[in-house]
Amino acid sequence: MIKRTLQVNGVSRVVVCDPDESLANALRQNLGLTSVKIGCGTGQCGSCTILRDGKLVRSCTVKMKRVKNNTQIMTLEGLGTAGDLHPIQMAWIAFGGAQCGFCSPGFLVSTYALLTENPSPTREDIRDWFQKHKNVCRCTGYKPLVDAVMAAAEVMRGDKSMDDLIFKIPEDGRIWNTHYPRPSAVAKVTGTWDFGADMGLRLPPGSLYCELVQAEVSHANILSIDTAEAETVPGVFKVVTHKDVKGKNRITGLITFPTNLGDGWDRPILCDEKIFQYGDAIAIVCADSPEAAKAGAAKVKVEIEQLPEYMSAPAAMAEDAIEIHPGTPNVYYIQKEAKGPDTKPIFENADVVVEGDYYTQRQPHMPIEPDVGFAYIGDEGKLVIHSKSIGIHLHLLMIAPGLGVEPENMVLVQNPTGGTFGYKFSPTMEALVGAAALATGRPVFLNYTWKQQQQYTGKRSPQFTTVRLASTKDGKLLGMETDWTVDHGPYSEFGDLLTLRGAQYIGSGYDIPAIRGEGRTVCTNHCWGAAFRGYGAPEAEFPSEVCMDELAEKLGMDPLELRYKNVYRKGSTTPTGQDPEVYSLPEMIDKVRPRYEEFKKYAADNSTDAKKLGVGVSIGVYGSGLDGPDTAEVDIALNDDNTVTVYSAWGDHGQGADMGTLGTAHEALRPLNLTPDQIHLMMGDTSFAPAAGPAGGSRSQVVVGQATKNACDQLVAAMKKPDGSFRTHEEMVADGLELLYHGKWTAPANDCDANGQGNPFCCYMYGVFLSLVSVDTATGKTAVEKMVTVADIGVVNNFLLVDGQIHGGIAQGIGLALTEDYEDIKKHSNMAGAGMPYIKDIPDDMEIIYVETPRPDGPFGASGVGEMPLTAPHAAIINAIYNACGARIRHLPAYPEKVLAALKG
Repeated sequence: MIKRTLQVNGVSRVVVCDPDESLANALRQNLGLTSVKIGCGTGQCGSCTILRDGKLVRSCTVKMKRVKNNTQIMTLEGLGTAGDLHPIQMAWIAFGGAQCGFCSPGFLVSTYALLTENPSPTREDIRDWFQKHKNVCRCTGYKPLVDAVMAAAEVMRGDKSMDDLIFKIPEDGRIWNTHYPRPSAVAKVTGTWDFGADMGLRLPPGSLYCELVQAEVSHANILSIDTAEAETVPGVFKVVTHKDVKGKNRITGLITFPTNLGDGWDRPILCDEKIFQYGDAIAIVCADSPEAAKAGAAKVKVEIEQLPEYMSAPAAMAEDAIEIHPGTPNVYYIQKEAKGPDTKPIFENADVVVEGDYYTQRQPHMPIEPDVGFAYIGDEGKLVIHSKSIGIHLHLLMIAPGLGVEPENMVLVQNPTGGTFGYKFSPTMEALVGAAALATGRPVFLNYTWKQQQQYTGKRSPQFTTVRLASTKDGKLLGMETDWTVDHGPYSEFGDLLTLRGAQYIGSGYDIPAIRGEGRTVCTNHCWGAAFRGYGAPEAEFPSEVCMDELAEKLGMDPLELRYKNVYRKGSTTPTGQDPEVYSLPEMIDKVRPRYEEFKKYAADNSTDAKKLGVGVSIGVYGSGLDGPDTAEVDIALNDDNTVTVYSAWGDHGQGADMGTLGTAHEALRPLNLTPDQIHLMMGDTSFAPAAGPAGGSRSQVVVGQATKNACDQLVAAMKKPDGSFRTHEEMVADGLELLYHGKWTAPANDCDANGQGNPFCCYMYGVFLSLVSVDTATGKTAVEKMVTVADIGVVNNFLLVDGQIHGGIAQGIGLALTEDYEDIKKHSNMAGAGMPYIKDIPDDMEIIYVETPRPDGPFGASGVGEMPLTAPHAAIINAIYNACGARIRHLPAYPEKVLAALKG
């Protein structure tokens, strides 16, 4: 052990620790400075950024033995407090810089260092700084962060005042449809918003640290698991295996499709007979320190019989492939699509036919915060599990039978969450910590490394798609034929639903009178498929949007005008035969057309032989809800001080469930003249919040929002007196009226039939994407120079949240188009290898144009937003590459070598 005296945020502090301990851990564990976050743990993300002797360092890479006595340390705790915010923190709030908030402390400290060195930076100076110091954000698309730095600099120079940054509530008191900051903003910018790892440091003495024993092959029979030596390691309390799991030892996929050939019980909690993918959990070592747990895990012996590894859908579909789950075919679900008349004669007689084969890759979610959770037996004897779950009631039902616990004896709680982008629609570690807590009787804590995050959480399922389009010679679409194959990895949960998305979204946005298609879900041994923002749309709309460009070229038409000719108008129907709820796409194209012409002129005027510029467009559509009669429930209570409390399980990926709830509730409660701070939120705990459903499919603002409004409407009606005034809490009690009201809402929709026809969603989101790219003809490297998004998501609840969602979704679309993949299990297990976009990979020139068409079934006219910005921006980028240089990329991502090969080909 070594002792160091450090000058931390102006105070002398003594630290005693292991010489090889990281500075980040010493600050967090020894000194309780939990604003210092550990994301990647390898210096690639900047979440642990601090100032050491006036210089920025990524503290996770600094060993304590390299830190001298009296080193000056500044963390976010030294910048400002909730009662005395620094201008940088206030600017972060004003511009929505903290979405999930996990990366915010590192960015804030980095910004302080920048503005100390350069009080008047340009936007490019700021981007260069964050690039140099490896500050990474997965949520915001970076633009709001640059906006915030510019504003903070103005205040620090004295050009503006702090008051200029503070949101002013309008005279009418309304915060709906404004830039009101989210309730969690102050905590996030002061480093006091505790994420799972921070809460883990506050667990009681006697808590156990968990380390997983994981599979290092992708497919094998397990012959034996020997834990004897591991359990003799000093500090190891118990090694938990499948033998300790009292229930089915399976996570149910809740299969709902009768045509699914599996039973949904295919994912083990702890592997017993087989390994199905690399990283599968085989045992959990529970010890009194992380070091002892790691040492114990290294001693567990697993004897296996290697089996063939089917790492892609074509491999698993081969005639000689064995069944990965014996008794269930590797192709276990078929989705048919049939709309309108037979397409065969249409294609035989069409003036023009185009066809293409397309591939979208296994995109990794790459949150900065790796998966983390803990569990314990609560004071009522119930198993309590804390995690990043964005579907606490759903996950409770998925894991309870496997653990052998009745649902009423289990509580799930969502911790403040550092981004999920969809992977937490599936349970990941919930059953693992639950099993460990039950087996040991002690509180247990499990924090994945970022490598484990990559190797043992779900990814976007790859999809192979063929699209054929038929049209008249003047560009009127006549028919479409499709075939798609979903590689869903080894576990079936939601794979059938994902495959249905192909029928719902291939060709979406266009009036196509006749469609025939078939899709299938395939079990493979690569990483299991999980929801990812857009859930099926990026896979489905990429092929049809690129095929539309290929059709435009064959017709000799402008790609934007071909789209304008065919988008939904009155009388059109969606691919499922549903009438669209609004018809705003023509107006949206009209809005983008001037920018489109401007981009085309800029590209023509600035292209050179070495650097070709091009323009691309695409249309994206997505439904807001889970299929059919999607339902949510929310409670509201009147408190004795005449404030109210909303009890909601609106899941928070980091997008702002708190503000979504507050904005909706405040608008519904306006007759009561409550201020926002008189509406309290109790979020994300199954012990007090009713089932709102998971935060997926951009359903929350619509479905949970309507349930919130319903609860509020009931309260307002109960409080209203005959004279039009409102009762107080005291008067409600005196009149014998209820103080708590249960809100519920069910979407007026129905499920699709066997041919993919139906009315699955009552509200949709629409986007038109415009991209300007440059292509280096010597290397094939593509850079996105500008992006414009025209968005119709109904009436906007909160512009700070929605702007951030759209910019962030576009940034992930750029990554999907150009860099991101999880194919090589080892190479792609870190941020750099997997293609995480840094700030210079995302353009600063990103514009949003809103078309706010009120939705008949949305609360106060709102639809959802989260999925829309990642439906099809990648298609616009790929179309722009072709427009720039003639390189047609159909297989994502468009790595430079692919573009170069297409150029030469």
